[in-house]
Amino acid sequence: MTNSRLNVNIDHVATVRQARRAPEPSLVAAAMLCEQAGADGITVHLRADRRHIQDADLYTLRQTVNTYLNVEMNVSDEMIKIALDARPDAVTLVPETAEEITTEGGLDVRSQLEGVRGAIDQLREGGLFASVFLDPDAEQITAAHEAGAQQVELCTALYAEATLGARGFHGQGAARAAHELQRLHEAATLAAQYGLRVAAGHGLTYRNVAAVARAQEITEFNIGHNIISRAVLVGLERAVREMREEINR
Repeated sequence: MTNSRLNVNIDHVATVRQARRAPEPSLVAAAMLCEQAGADGITVHLRADRRHIQDADLYTLRQTVNTYLNVEMNVSDEMIKIALDARPDAVTLVPETAEEITTEGGLDVRSQLEGVRGAIDQLREGGLFASVFLDPDAEQITAAHEAGAQQVELCTALYAEATLGARGFHGQGAARAAHELQRLHEAATLAAQYGLRVAAGHGLTYRNVAAVARAQEITEFNIGHNIISRAVLVGLERAVREMREEINR
């Protein structure tokens, strides 16, 4: 059985709430249900445009999450200041563009090494755990290590898309998925050799997570959209339990 942790990303609970600017559904209630169902932590992404998670949500969740609170944010003075004030258990630095629907890939640490290093220095000096969301690329993992990151989260988007036959993979989907899976496992091995903790996430589903979880170096998963989508049909507690079972499987 894997020892990998499952952090449930509840951004899209906030997406429903913000659609009407209403009090419901409650992020606190969602987080509590996830924890009761066996989630090891809660993840949220505070975006610059505040399209779902709001600043106040971080402070409320910090007071109510009993497991582990991971906050995703871009590399900016504004966000680092908020993180140091709200004090989540972990901060994951991610790339961000205004026009994207969701995060489209890993942070290019190599091209902005000094900026990322400066942000990580501030986080670590403030007593926060610093993670970086990366593509499974050796150069980026090395750069994250140089920048002082304590963890890398490997972007599983290309693997996930291959398992669905997306982006023109179609009949070659299985071979493409195997290739991307190998990249993830090799990246996880390299990161572990640097002494980094290894997480993974983006686009993972009940159907494709088990193969990634076989990499012993990966100790944490951050999964949101697929769980929340399932929860619409079967309820949040059952959706979280089912994902926990797939990771363990």
